[in-house]
Amino acid sequence: MRVSHRRATTPRSTTPHPTTPRSTTVRRGLVGAAIVALMAALGWTPMAFATHYEATLEGSIFQIDDDANLRVDPSEEATLDWANVTQINKDDAPTGRDDDSYSGGTKEDTVCPGQTTGSIPNNKSDLLSFGVYEEAGDPGFLHLYWSRVNEPSGTTLMDFEFNQSEEDCAQGPNKTRTEGDLLLEYAIDQGGARAEIYLREWTGSDWGPARNIADPDPVTGEVYATGTINQSTIPEGESDGLGEMSPRTFGEASIDLDVIFDEGSCSSFGSAMLKSRASDSFTSQLKDFVAPVGITLTNCGQVKITKETAPAGDGPDFSFSKTFDTDPSSTNRDDFSLGDGETETFLGVLFGTGYTVTENELPAGWSFDRIDCDASSAGVSYAIADRTVTFDILDEDDVLDCTFYNEALADLTIVKQVTDDPGGQTFGFTSTSLAPAAFDLTPTATGEAGEDSREFSGIATGTYDVDETVPAGWNLTSATCDNGDEPDAVTVGAGDAVTCTFVNARERGAIEITKTRKHAAAEGGEDAHAGVDFAVTSDDYPEVDLTVTTGADGTACVPDLLFGDYTVTETVPNGYVSEDAEQDVAVVAEAGCGEDIAAAADVSFVNTPLTDVTVTVDSQVDGGTASTISCVDGEGALVEEDLTNAPGDVELAIEDLEPTAPAATLVCTIVVDP
Repeated sequence: MRVSHRRATTPRSTTPHPTTPRSTTVRRGLVGAAIVALMAALGWTPMAFATHYEATLEGSIFQIDDDANLRVDPSEEATLDWANVTQINKDDAPTGRDDDSYSGGTKEDTVCPGQTTGSIPNNKSDLLSFGVYEEAGDPGFLHLYWSRVNEPSGTTLMDFEFNQSEEDCAQGPNKTRTEGDLLLEYAIDQGGARAEIYLREWTGSDWGPARNIADPDPVTGEVYATGTINQSTIPEGESDGLGEMSPRTFGEASIDLDVIFDEGSCSSFGSAMLKSRASDSFTSQLKDFVAPVGITLTNCGQVKITKETAPAGDGPDFSFSKTFDTDPSSTNRDDFSLGDGETETFLGVLFGTGYTVTENELPAGWSFDRIDCDASSAGVSYAIADRTVTFDILDEDDVLDCTFYNEALADLTIVKQVTDDPGGQTFGFTSTSLAPAAFDLTPTATGEAGEDSREFSGIATGTYDVDETVPAGWNLTSATCDNGDEPDAVTVGAGDAVTCTFVNARERGAIEITKTRKHAAAEGGEDAHAGVDFAVTSDDYPEVDLTVTTGADGTACVPDLLFGDYTVTETVPNGYVSEDAEQDVAVVAEAGCGEDIAAAADVSFVNTPLTDVTVTVDSQVDGGTASTISCVDGEGALVEEDLTNAPGDVELAIEDLEPTAPAATLVCTIVVDP
């Protein structure tokens, strides 16, 4: 957005650092004032002097000299230079083993490049410092300078990065990049005096295409940037505190902010840094850097609203409403919500007066404490009443930064969970200290997903009791509070949010399976049958599909069964016949295996072994006789026969004969025909 009006003064400064080498500092010189005074004493007019700032952009009053310097040369139009403005600047670490630089292989598109120390010899692109100054205007100009130890051979390559975010990268010196961040490439050929300046924007994953803004725009014909390098020595007395600089170790540039700020929308950049590159290829390796310094480069005011709660931590969202306007491209809402520790930042606040931000009706259990407006709001006129701050935004440097504080009362939440399908079961609770004194909770499924709860919000501090009436067919398996108390005496303090959880499981029974077999060699003709598999299923619980195997004692136990009807099916072993391979059984009492098996539902299976009988007629003379065989059971019913009466041997096999009447009696008639 094009700013409608700006302060005529220089930007707000930071406090100078008293030590050397400097960290983030500001410098102010009096060279220009001394020269002007001398001219007046001699009776000379400013225009009598030759000028050396022919590179200054049209509309700017900042001197960009063909032979770059920091002094204020006499002029009626271009009256500013580094010596008489308050700029933001940052120094690099001293040259040597402790000097920081980028790790090997780092390139401009590297998102969060790493860093190392002592890798930049002073005959390479060893940086010293850089400075940033914003000249007031509509929207104004951005002025930059850089300095280095020595002039390297080849092209001078400096990159200025401007970031919207002030958040540090996970590693290295850079800030976290945001789509729309800017990169200004500053390049001067060896021996050249004027810089080519290219502008790139961060796409979200890499730097976009370069646009040469030092050449006339192909559409408008305007030149948006200029830059030069010092071609002669800058004496220490004219260096604004940088020290004597040999040729080609200092460069400066001006950028018309029209090329950075889009009319009709707001942009804000919070940090700037300087980098040097290994060659004129954009994909070449980065070398030295001067770490980011905080700046305020924007064409609109800002409003930051932060929410803090006591106690800190998870809590409800607090609703706010605002009356100020933002630029048309902003997605900021007139109503917004904030949780504890969250900040809503409005970057595109258009100028105006009587703006308000109000915290709306508070959530239950919370009270309003106060509003504090940060020191960054010093340039903003504001007033605080109840849950409302009223303020004016009249300048691009205006940033209202206020925090709304709320305090919580105590909350006690009773949670009901089950480990089995609740089947619509309702669980009753009683209390002698809470209101209501009785309430019900009905979980819908197992675990947290189906839990039901009752919240007692905004209660006074003290000790409370809760007790569950356990319904028939259920067990209370645990009852705990997350502050370590028991539910029958749980203490809550101011701002506490305590949860007591009751967990129930259905009563469960067991089925004991006994498996025996008839066995002639066993004492009493019957013994335990081990290794027999049984399947347990239920129409009541279709998900039940269990298999157990009898042990050495011929028994198997199936635990953890919900009350209901089950079917036990035997896999009858080979060589046996079962009297009843499938039996139904009802589980109606709480029981288990081992010591708790006494009340288990029981079911028994008995198997009978089978017998194979073979009747053989062997003709001693091969083919000399012909025979027939016919076998019947004890009741005369035919079992098997062979009546072919063919010459030769005859064999009749009877399989799987059960040793029980009438099949246990076998009468065979053999007729031999010579």
